[in-house]
Amino acid sequence: METWEKEKGVKFLRKAGLQPGKIVLDFGCKGGHYTIPAALIVGSKGRVYAVDKEQQALKELQQKAKDNDLKNIKIINTSGQTALDFESESIDVILFYDVLHYFGRHDRKKLYQEAQRVLQQDGLLSVYPKHTVEDNPLQEFRELNSNDVKREIENSDFYFEERYCGAISHDDGLNQGCVLNFRKNEDHNCI
Repeated sequence: METWEKEKGVKFLRKAGLQPGKIVLDFGCKGGHYTIPAALIVGSKGRVYAVDKEQQALKELQQKAKDNDLKNIKIINTSGQTALDFESESIDVILFYDVLHYFGRHDRKKLYQEAQRVLQQDGLLSVYPKHTVEDNPLQEFRELNSNDVKREIENSDFYFEERYCGAISHDDGLNQGCVLNFRKNEDHNCI
Protein backbone atom coordinates (compact mmCIF):
# COMPACT_ATOMS: atom_id res chain seq x y z
CA MET A 1 0.00 0.00 0.00
CA GLU A 2 2.94 2.33 0.54
CA THR A 3 3.67 2.33 -3.21
CA TRP A 4 0.02 3.03 -3.97
CA GLU A 5 -0.10 5.90 -1.47
CA LYS A 6 3.06 7.57 -2.79
CA GLU A 7 2.80 6.85 -6.51
CA LYS A 8 -0.28 5.19 -8.02
CA GLY A 9 -2.67 6.79 -5.54
CA VAL A 10 -1.23 10.20 -6.38
CA LYS A 11 -1.83 9.57 -10.09
CA PHE A 12 -5.33 8.24 -9.41
CA LEU A 13 -6.37 11.21 -7.26
CA ARG A 14 -4.89 13.71 -9.73
CA LYS A 15 -6.97 12.17 -12.51
CA ALA A 16 -9.96 12.22 -10.18
CA GLY A 17 -9.55 16.00 -9.81
CA LEU A 18 -7.25 16.87 -6.89
CA GLN A 19 -4.88 19.78 -7.50
CA PRO A 20 -2.02 21.57 -5.73
CA GLY A 21 -2.96 24.17 -3.15
CA LYS A 22 -6.46 22.85 -2.48
CA ILE A 23 -8.16 22.21 0.86
CA VAL A 24 -9.33 18.58 1.02
CA LEU A 25 -11.59 16.80 3.50
CA ASP A 26 -11.03 13.02 3.61
CA PHE A 27 -14.14 11.92 5.50
CA GLY A 28 -13.76 8.43 6.97
CA CYS A 29 -10.04 8.42 6.25
CA LYS A 30 -9.12 5.33 8.32
CA GLY A 31 -5.34 4.77 8.01
CA GLY A 32 -4.90 7.37 5.28
CA HIS A 33 -4.75 5.43 2.01
CA TYR A 34 -6.26 8.52 0.35
CA THR A 35 -5.03 11.12 2.84
CA ILE A 36 -1.34 10.51 2.09
CA PRO A 37 -1.61 10.83 -1.73
CA ALA A 38 -3.96 13.82 -1.31
CA ALA A 39 -1.40 15.54 0.94
CA LEU A 40 1.34 14.88 -1.60
CA ILE A 41 -0.81 16.43 -4.35
CA VAL A 42 -1.98 19.56 -2.52
CA GLY A 43 1.54 20.27 -1.26
CA SER A 44 2.63 22.80 1.33
CA LYS A 45 0.10 25.41 0.17
CA GLY A 46 -2.80 23.01 0.61
CA ARG A 47 -4.23 21.08 3.52
CA VAL A 48 -5.91 17.73 4.07
CA TYR A 49 -8.35 17.28 6.93
CA ALA A 50 -8.39 13.58 7.81
CA VAL A 51 -11.59 12.74 9.71
CA ASP A 52 -12.42 9.40 11.28
CA LYS A 53 -13.85 7.86 14.45
CA GLU A 54 -11.33 5.00 14.70
CA GLN A 55 -8.62 6.17 17.09
CA GLN A 56 -6.15 3.40 16.20
CA ALA A 57 -6.43 4.13 12.47
CA LEU A 58 -5.82 7.84 13.16
CA LYS A 59 -2.70 6.96 15.18
CA GLU A 60 -1.42 4.93 12.22
CA LEU A 61 -2.12 7.86 9.92
CA GLN A 62 -0.36 10.26 12.25
CA GLN A 63 2.74 8.04 12.18
CA LYS A 64 2.62 7.81 8.37
CA ALA A 65 2.35 11.59 8.09
CA LYS A 66 5.36 11.97 10.39
CA ASP A 67 7.37 9.31 8.51
CA ASN A 68 6.67 11.11 5.23
CA ASP A 69 7.29 14.59 6.70
CA LEU A 70 3.78 15.68 5.70
CA LYS A 71 2.87 18.72 7.77
CA ASN A 72 -0.24 19.59 5.76
CA ILE A 73 -2.45 16.90 7.32
CA LYS A 74 -4.81 17.81 10.16
CA ILE A 75 -6.18 14.72 11.89
CA ILE A 76 -9.64 15.03 13.43
CA ASN A 77 -11.21 12.37 15.64
CA THR A 78 -15.01 12.33 15.52
CA SER A 79 -17.77 10.21 16.93
CA GLY A 80 -19.02 9.26 13.46
CA GLN A 81 -21.61 12.02 13.20
CA THR A 82 -22.75 13.51 9.90
CA ALA A 83 -22.17 17.12 10.96
CA LEU A 84 -18.97 18.51 9.48
CA ASP A 85 -17.32 20.95 11.86
CA PHE A 86 -16.02 23.33 9.20
CA GLU A 87 -16.86 26.87 8.14
CA SER A 88 -19.30 27.23 5.26
CA GLU A 89 -17.64 27.23 1.82
CA SER A 90 -14.20 26.45 3.32
CA ILE A 91 -13.36 23.17 1.55
CA ASP A 92 -12.33 22.67 -2.10
CA VAL A 93 -12.64 18.88 -2.30
CA ILE A 94 -14.51 16.31 -0.19
CA LEU A 95 -13.67 12.62 -0.47
CA PHE A 96 -16.44 10.22 0.53
CA TYR A 97 -14.45 7.09 -0.36
CA ASP A 98 -15.76 3.73 0.83
CA VAL A 99 -17.71 5.30 3.67
CA LEU A 100 -21.30 6.05 2.63
CA HIS A 101 -22.47 2.45 3.10
CA TYR A 102 -22.14 2.95 6.87
CA PHE A 103 -24.98 5.49 6.85
CA GLY A 104 -28.71 5.01 6.39
CA ARG A 105 -30.53 7.04 3.72
CA HIS A 106 -31.58 9.78 6.16
CA ASP A 107 -28.04 10.24 7.50
CA ARG A 108 -26.57 10.20 3.99
CA LYS A 109 -28.96 13.01 3.06
CA LYS A 110 -27.73 15.01 6.06
CA LEU A 111 -24.12 14.29 5.05
CA TYR A 112 -24.78 15.55 1.50
CA GLN A 113 -26.38 18.70 2.94
CA GLU A 114 -23.27 19.26 5.05
CA ALA A 115 -21.10 18.73 1.96
CA GLN A 116 -23.18 21.40 0.18
CA ARG A 117 -22.60 23.77 3.06
CA VAL A 118 -18.82 23.35 3.50
CA LEU A 119 -17.79 23.07 -0.17
CA GLN A 120 -16.63 26.15 -2.03
CA GLN A 121 -18.99 27.19 -4.84
CA ASP A 122 -16.84 25.36 -7.42
CA GLY A 123 -15.98 22.57 -4.97
CA LEU A 124 -15.65 18.92 -5.89
CA LEU A 125 -17.46 16.07 -4.15
CA SER A 126 -15.70 12.83 -5.09
CA VAL A 127 -17.44 9.60 -4.05
CA TYR A 128 -16.26 6.00 -4.14
CA PRO A 129 -19.55 4.10 -3.63
CA LYS A 130 -18.04 0.78 -2.56
CA HIS A 131 -20.33 -2.07 -1.43
CA THR A 132 -23.17 -1.45 -3.86
CA VAL A 133 -25.01 -4.35 -5.52
CA GLU A 134 -22.35 -4.61 -8.23
CA ASP A 135 -19.36 -4.22 -5.89
CA ASN A 136 -19.39 -6.55 -2.86
CA PRO A 137 -22.83 -5.57 -1.41
CA LEU A 138 -22.73 -4.69 2.25
CA GLN A 139 -24.66 -2.85 4.94
CA GLU A 140 -26.80 0.10 3.81
CA PHE A 141 -25.72 -0.24 0.15
CA ARG A 142 -26.51 -3.94 -0.25
CA GLU A 143 -29.62 -3.16 -2.33
CA LEU A 144 -28.37 -0.05 -4.14
CA ASN A 145 -26.34 0.13 -7.33
CA SER A 146 -23.91 2.93 -8.20
CA ASN A 147 -26.58 4.68 -10.32
CA ASP A 148 -28.90 4.74 -7.27
CA VAL A 149 -26.12 6.43 -5.28
CA LYS A 150 -25.51 8.85 -8.16
CA ARG A 151 -29.22 9.81 -8.28
CA GLU A 152 -29.31 10.18 -4.48
CA ILE A 153 -26.44 12.69 -4.60
CA GLU A 154 -27.92 14.53 -7.61
CA ASN A 155 -31.18 14.84 -5.64
CA SER A 156 -29.14 16.61 -2.93
CA ASP A 157 -28.41 19.55 -5.23
CA PHE A 158 -25.23 18.31 -6.88
CA TYR A 159 -24.67 17.64 -10.54
CA PHE A 160 -22.71 14.70 -11.86
CA GLU A 161 -19.49 15.69 -13.60
CA GLU A 162 -17.60 12.48 -14.41
CA ARG A 163 -16.78 8.91 -13.49
CA TYR A 164 -13.15 7.86 -13.15
CA CYS A 165 -12.17 4.19 -12.85
CA GLY A 166 -8.95 2.37 -12.06
CA ALA A 167 -7.05 0.48 -9.37
CA ILE A 168 -8.19 1.98 -6.09
CA SER A 169 -7.46 1.32 -2.44
CA HIS A 170 -9.91 -0.74 -0.46
CA ASP A 171 -8.98 -1.46 3.14
CA ASP A 172 -5.38 -2.66 2.88
CA GLY A 173 -5.48 -3.87 -0.71
CA LEU A 174 -6.30 -2.75 -4.23
CA ASN A 175 -9.27 -3.47 -6.44
CA GLN A 176 -10.82 -2.04 -9.59
CA GLY A 177 -13.27 0.68 -8.69
CA CYS A 178 -14.85 3.89 -9.91
CA VAL A 179 -15.23 7.26 -8.26
CA LEU A 180 -18.12 9.57 -9.10
CA ASN A 181 -17.37 13.29 -9.18
CA PHE A 182 -20.01 15.91 -8.49
CA ARG A 183 -20.16 19.70 -8.28
CA LYS A 184 -22.57 21.93 -6.43
CA ASN A 185 -25.45 23.22 -8.51
CA GLU A 186 -24.68 26.85 -9.29
CA ASP A 187 -28.15 28.07 -8.33
CA HIS A 188 -27.81 26.59 -4.83
CA ASN A 189 -27.66 29.26 -2.16
CA CYS A 190 -26.01 28.35 1.12
CA ILE A 191 -27.73 29.62 4.21
